[in-house]
Amino acid sequence: MKSEIAKPGDFVTRRVGGRPLILVRDGAAHAFLNTCPHRGNIVCRERAGSTRLFRCLYHAWAFDLGGKLAAVPGDDDYTPAFDHEALGLKPAPRLEIYRGMMFVSFDPGIEGLVDYLGNAREYLDLILEFRGEQVEIVHGSQAYSMKANWKLLVENSMDGYHAIPTHQRIQGIGLALGAGHAVIENRARALPITGTAKAELDAIRDRLIERVGPERAHRIADYSRNLFIFPNLILISSWHTIRIFYPLAPDFMEIDAWPNLPRGESPELRQRRFENFIPFLGPAGFGTPDDVYALEGCQRGFAAWRELSWSDISRGMGASSRRARTSYRCAPSGDGGTR
Repeated sequence: MKSEIAKPGDFVTRRVGGRPLILVRDGAAHAFLNTCPHRGNIVCRERAGSTRLFRCLYHAWAFDLGGKLAAVPGDDDYTPAFDHEALGLKPAPRLEIYRGMMFVSFDPGIEGLVDYLGNAREYLDLILEFRGEQVEIVHGSQAYSMKANWKLLVENSMDGYHAIPTHQRIQGIGLALGAGHAVIENRARALPITGTAKAELDAIRDRLIERVGPERAHRIADYSRNLFIFPNLILISSWHTIRIFYPLAPDFMEIDAWPNLPRGESPELRQRRFENFIPFLGPAGFGTPDDVYALEGCQRGFAAWRELSWSDISRGMGASSRRARTSYRCAPSGDGGTR
């Protein structure tokens, strides 16, 4: 998110589509390949920070915040053919920003981001609109791995059917949004908050109603959603979490998750949000460990694929209610593009 690189010199490093990236701000936000054009080494090894120059540790080539090659040791040993301008950090082919979220693609000919989001854009707006554009990635993250295929985590994130037997929680209604995107939503569970934090939440809701009207405020504030944006982005509104996963092998992935919380709220309310988040999605919570255990079990069970080659996904097909018809549709897998 842009909030992570709010000031000139701020940077974070990420992986997108298997490539290492530096996201940095000089005045504008940039996404550069975190690869030195000299010998291909990683240029920036820190996860986040603030700097005036990026310097590769191998031969000390240095690059400014706009990616330009700023310094080369032994510069006078090169011929006039040495082109500083051509040897800066290479930008990602496409960088687009939507409501503070930064999206990168390595296909320069891909359609614009708004078109790519399609029907998912409506739900992304609902998740991000709680305090207008004033949300921020809060310091700290979760990083873990799973011995399972990445598509199992996509399905799990949209699967309300497992909520009761696995987590003892209410299941939601899932919708395929086209282009590989999907969402599941249900009535939000109210936080058990009293005192000044409760008064602050009430004031936030009053401002929300004033800004967008009671009907849209109801859609925004009274429902929780898991939104999947193909191929590897999941937003979980109940816990204000952004989750990205990285397939590294057919049966292994790594996952990063960050809290994305309203900016400017009181320390008391922020602490209550953490207390709501950690028991479920935290490393010792009962939600994420449940899912890791279940999905790794699926992956082990797939060893019997020769004898049991199909999974049943017919639940709801014979029911008459809208809830049953739409709860467990499988979103199309898309064309394998990277964004």
